[in-house]
Amino acid sequence: MIFETHAHYDDEKFDEDRAELLSSMQENGIGRIINVSANLESLENTRKLMEAYPFIYGAFGLHPDDVGDLNEDVMARMRELCRMEKAVAVGEIGLDYHYEDIPRDRQQAAFRAQMALALELNLPVIVHEREAHEDGLRMVEEFPEVTGVFHCYSGSVEMARELLRRGWYLGFDGPITYKNAAKAPEVIAACPAERILLETDSPYLAPVPNRGKRNDSRNLPFIAARVAEIKGMTIDQVAEVTLQNGKKLFDL
Repeated sequence: MIFETHAHYDDEKFDEDRAELLSSMQENGIGRIINVSANLESLENTRKLMEAYPFIYGAFGLHPDDVGDLNEDVMARMRELCRMEKAVAVGEIGLDYHYEDIPRDRQQAAFRAQMALALELNLPVIVHEREAHEDGLRMVEEFPEVTGVFHCYSGSVEMARELLRRGWYLGFDGPITYKNAAKAPEVIAACPAERILLETDSPYLAPVPNRGKRNDSRNLPFIAARVAEIKGMTIDQVAEVTLQNGKKLFDL
């Protein structure tokens, strides 16, 4: 069984066939799924999925592009959700400097507040970090007692080594299968298998050979195969070690 540690099945792209698709996951070798919230609406929709499916767990947080909605009431609701039995992480939180629709100082304040929530509740975090490597690492340094996963890792080998030294995990998604994935093979080669998590970020970032299509967790074997190729392992070995990694990080 493969552990899908980052998906968004509350996304509207799944509205037409969500129930049918999720009901097929176990027979397709997907043993557990973490549905990761990103905005206000997805906080409640993630809760509903977590309650409806025994194999779905929840992560609760606001994506950096949506932290304009973060206030004391939202923080209080996130705290309640994170205390639920099947809540396993605060996320996805972080920094995204690609579009900067939300000013950097606002993103950083929200990231800091949500890291503090994880510290308070003794939960790991799921971090989205895009084109903000230096500030992302600085935030990690501010909260040495908080660890988690840098989702869809896109940083350098040097940054990866620093995160690994601090006890973090790295998540790898469909882009590692793309021809232009220059850094990913080097990072995966340098990352111990015991710190790798498999993700799809569904419905986004479908791997080759399904690039450009709607993504879902049934594509995880393509990601596992690329990791296996780089690490000199079998796909089954990658599936098993990443399953155990996910269970350890998310305390399952």
